Amino acid sequence: MSAHAQVHAVEDHHDDHGHHHKQTFVTKYIFSTDHKMISKQYMITGIFMGVIGILMSLLFRLQLAWPDHKFTIFEILLGKWGADGVMDPSIYLALVTIHGTIMVFFVLTAGLSGTFSNLLIPLQIGARDMASGFLNMVSYWLFFISSVIMLGSLFVEAGPASAGWTIYPPLSALPQAIPGSGAGMNLWLISMAIFIAASLLGSLNFIVTVLNLRTKGMSMTRLPLTVWSFFLTAIIGVVSFPVLFSAVLMLIMDRSFGTSFFLSDIYIAGEVLHHQGGSPVLFEHLFWFLGHPEVYIVILPAMGIVSEIMATNSRKPIFGYRAMVASLLTIAFLSTIVWGHHMFISGMNPFLGSVFTFTTLLIAIPSAVKSFNWITTLWRGKLQMNVAMLWCIAFVSTFITGGLTGIVMGDSALDINIHDTYFIVAHFHLVMGISAAYGFLAGVYHWFPKMFEGRMMNKKLGYIHFWVTSIGAYGIFFPMHFVGLAGLPRRYYTNTNFPYFDDLADINVVMTVFAIITIAVQVVFLYNFFHSMFYGKKGPKNPWNATTLEWTAEIKHIHGNWDGPIPHVYRWPYDYSKLNKDETDFVIPGQDFIPQHIPLQDNEDELDH
Repeated sequence: MSAHAQVHAVEDHHDDHGHHHKQTFVTKYIFSTDHKMISKQYMITGIFMGVIGILMSLLFRLQLAWPDHKFTIFEILLGKWGADGVMDPSIYLALVTIHGTIMVFFVLTAGLSGTFSNLLIPLQIGARDMASGFLNMVSYWLFFISSVIMLGSLFVEAGPASAGWTIYPPLSALPQAIPGSGAGMNLWLISMAIFIAASLLGSLNFIVTVLNLRTKGMSMTRLPLTVWSFFLTAIIGVVSFPVLFSAVLMLIMDRSFGTSFFLSDIYIAGEVLHHQGGSPVLFEHLFWFLGHPEVYIVILPAMGIVSEIMATNSRKPIFGYRAMVASLLTIAFLSTIVWGHHMFISGMNPFLGSVFTFTTLLIAIPSAVKSFNWITTLWRGKLQMNVAMLWCIAFVSTFITGGLTGIVMGDSALDINIHDTYFIVAHFHLVMGISAAYGFLAGVYHWFPKMFEGRMMNKKLGYIHFWVTSIGAYGIFFPMHFVGLAGLPRRYYTNTNFPYFDDLADINVVMTVFAIITIAVQVVFLYNFFHSMFYGKKGPKNPWNATTLEWTAEIKHIHGNWDGPIPHVYRWPYDYSKLNKDETDFVIPGQDFIPQHIPLQDNEDELDH
């Protein structure tokens, strides 16, 4: 018997016994090994961390818009760092540092991929659970512990880490450099080491599950694009996260054990420190070898989610399935050879800079293929403009907008003028932060009934949330491109000392007003989410008339997904509006979708996609 067959023999045996054991409150809701519960734990933790990160951005936006104004909220939330309502300059950089860390790693990486990879991989490939439910549980709790440590760093006496979310040496390597280089930085490094361990355990679990636990008939070319994106995201994580772990480990050694991996010829207040031979540029290489693949670790799951929802709500097959898979594979490969464009002004050899310029512009091709295919999927579709679909369309908009500015930054000559300005902030937030958040929100609205036993989120509140957020996001980040082109540097807590930037002060106010409105409307989402979790109206088993396997599973959650045999697969996942051979009616009369577990009918041919 083959290994694949042995797996399914075990699975079929599990059909009868796997979900009848009694569970206590602790084993069901806390230390659960059920992938669906773990996905909820990732989602709730990610949303909580997102609220913290967004509130931090509100604080420093207030400081940037009205630097001479005293805010009572500063004194309430920041304590001694906001005495008399005035923000201390050092805490401003600390807020920027922790905001960036939380949003990039704890929200957009763990919150997005941890939620939907856990929820959808077993359900969409036809598996009872992850390959290892225990390791899945351990990965979540390591993530939770790392989150607690990161938030705990906010309360140390000298303040949290404040070397920027990229933690470049020497600020991050010398405890005596600035207040935020002390205990807060130690906690940051410990938190990230644990976070990386959690990510690696989760990624390995995802890879093994996709390769080994697919149901009968689920070939790789019949996988939904969501599973392809989660699978490749996990591979990128396994390749790149250990590099960041090595950088974190060496930074800890520089800080605590007298090594000089990243330090050389350092002076502090006239004192010569005993460091030689190290190079902070080495840290930049190690960080960005993870840092740029991290962009795609964040955006690839959102791409898969958008592809799935867009095909479902266009009522037509996704355009160019094989091209979409090929572009995902190409992006995954190229993401590991473009990191140098973050270092164009670090003294890089011009020839090497031209190589990274080439690879950076090359990665725009598969990204453009995906954008073209999304737009073509929408073309002449029977569009169902529900809330999830609106988020997907907004994703395509921000991804294209942010991606076009990336072409400017990817050119080594042009990047010199805009490096470390708000142009970088605008690009980064649009193409990665906002786009990935839109993918996350689309997934929440679409799969909410699958996560919470058939309950639906309120559509009217969803529309309010969408329109205010999407308009507000452009109101915040689109003007940033122009202040960046004017040379406004990022990470300065005030620009009042530079008369050259006085004319840009009003634009900062406009961006902050949009930020306040956009942040305020997230309360609508939070209310809609948590209220619908308990009191939302029950919908049908397959509310969106989708074709993938998760909608065949029981509405009531059981540990094992299907109360009976696992369905087999007979077709690809995007058979929408498919006509019979005579083209007189749909293959299944009156039904414009054919689920994957329905065998081929006499009056149809399998699509060659």
